[in-house]
Amino acid sequence: MFSCRDVAAAALVLAAAGSALAQAAAPSAGYAGIGRPATAKELQAWDIDVRPDFKGLPKGSGSVAKGMEVWEGKCASCHGIFGESNEVFSPLVGGTTKDDVRTGRVARLTDPGFPGRTTLMKVSSVSTLWDYINRAMPWNQPKSLTVEEVYAVTAYLLNLGGVLPDDYVMSDRNIAEVQQRLPNRNGVTTAHAMWPGAGLGRAARPDAAGVACMRDCATEPKVASILPDHARGAHGNLAEQNRLVLALAQKHACTACHGADNRIVGPGFKEIAGKYAGRSDAEAYLLGKIRAGGQGVWGQIPMPAQTLPEGDARALARWLAAGAAKP
Repeated sequence: MFSCRDVAAAALVLAAAGSALAQAAAPSAGYAGIGRPATAKELQAWDIDVRPDFKGLPKGSGSVAKGMEVWEGKCASCHGIFGESNEVFSPLVGGTTKDDVRTGRVARLTDPGFPGRTTLMKVSSVSTLWDYINRAMPWNQPKSLTVEEVYAVTAYLLNLGGVLPDDYVMSDRNIAEVQQRLPNRNGVTTAHAMWPGAGLGRAARPDAAGVACMRDCATEPKVASILPDHARGAHGNLAEQNRLVLALAQKHACTACHGADNRIVGPGFKEIAGKYAGRSDAEAYLLGKIRAGGQGVWGQIPMPAQTLPEGDARALARWLAAGAAKP
């Protein structure tokens, strides 16, 4: 969620930007030979934002099926096959329910026992998703997606979150209907008494209050962690993970790309073990994959062939085939 201060600051920035554009479009005065008015095409090249009322949205469409194709080729390496992301990026999908789609308010946002805050839990306007994907994605080639691809990827992301069905085709004609299915569409309000001016549903009192305590202070405070309680231990017992087989994985730099229970660049060890749990030849197959490397099974980022000793490679393959249990 953005704070009111963030929104107010953004409004000032946008106002300043609008003023700058207006000045750029007007003939310069007093500085002959310096500068020129911006052309209509130059202004149009910058004016690509899509508002919550969908003004600025280009005509077009894209299917969930097309979105899956684009996602796996251009998005999954950072955001995961299912939008779960890795240790670098925050998860996009998760934490929402069918009831949230019905009510438009994500219940888990007010549940102190639920630590996650995914994109689909927080975003209140589908135009925000479309606009950001269009302007900034993929991170190494922003603005390289076609209009169809942006519609398709937005539709696929919402499909991953259970918002849209598998056969849905999202377009400029039905995006308003998609907005009415967004899980947190009713999660934003201006009735908090902190918005500048009185024209936006201003409440009588702020909906939050801070009280400073200036007595009975601890004389020697000790900071145990800068993380909130619900986030502590999110990566498990690291001391336990560093033992035995995982120590072997660390020795050969496997853990630079694979977490014990979570995806980093490649899949987590538990995820690998789960995928091949039903194979009778899992150990031999995994030993071959460790040796040869490969690409495409878990995304487009390749795993190079590994040159670790035979005994170490076989121990890792045996451990994965047995379920990758923590030692």
